[in-house]
Amino acid sequence: MNESIVVIVRGVIGFFSLLIFTRLLGKQQVSQLTLFEYILGITIGSMASTLTTDLSSAAWPHWVGLVVWATLVYLVQVLTLKFPVISEYINGKPRVLIANGKILEKNLKKLRYNLFELLEQLRMNNIFDINQVEFAVLETNGKLTVLKKSQFQFLTPKDMNLSTDYMGLSTELIYNGVVMEHNLEKIDLDEKWLDSQLKTRGIKNPLEVYLAVINTSGELYIDLYKDHMDDKSL
Repeated sequence: MNESIVVIVRGVIGFFSLLIFTRLLGKQQVSQLTLFEYILGITIGSMASTLTTDLSSAAWPHWVGLVVWATLVYLVQVLTLKFPVISEYINGKPRVLIANGKILEKNLKKLRYNLFELLEQLRMNNIFDINQVEFAVLETNGKLTVLKKSQFQFLTPKDMNLSTDYMGLSTELIYNGVVMEHNLEKIDLDEKWLDSQLKTRGIKNPLEVYLAVINTSGELYIDLYKDHMDDKSL
C-alpha cells in the first residue's frame, strides 16, 4: 500500500482517538492544568503522532498504548475526585508564599521557587509594590493567587451602600452574519424587531453584521464587518 495512504489512515485513526479521549477526560484550560496533567497530555499527543508517522512498526501496538495511557489518566482523575489524599500526592497542594505581608522563605525553598519568580507573578497580578500584599498562594497549576491588604482593595458599590441593577449574561442575536433565531425566541423577540433595530442604525442586511448581542438591560451591541476604521491609527 502506498505510504501516503497509510499515513492518512493512521492519522485519521489517531485524530479521532484523541478527540474521543479528550472528550472523555473532560475540559480544562491549559492554565488550569497541573504540571503532571500537562506532561500526560504531551505524552498522549506524542503517542498519537508516532501512531501516524512511524511506519516501521504496526499501528496496533501504538493505538493500544494510546488507549492504556488515556485509561490510566481517566482512572487517576476518578481517584483524585474521590480521594483528596491521592489528589494531594499527585498534584500537590497550594502553598502560601506570603502570609500577613511577610514572605515565607522556607516555602519558597521547598518549592524551589525564587524571589524573582515571585515578584514576576505579583507584577502579572498588577501588583508592583509588595507592601500591598496580605496573602499570596501558589496554586497547583503554578498560578499565584493574591489577596491585597484591605486598604489597597478596590472600592465596590456595596462598600458605599449603593444599589446596583441586575447584570446577567448577554445573548447573541447575530453571529458571523447569521441570525440566531433560537436566541431571539428565548428572550421573546423576533426577526422583525431585529430588522427594525438594524435599520435604525443604517444596516440593511444581517450579513453586514459580524456580531450583535443584547444585554439584560435591553442594550444592543453591534459590530460590523466594515467598521470604517483606519488600521494604521490602531
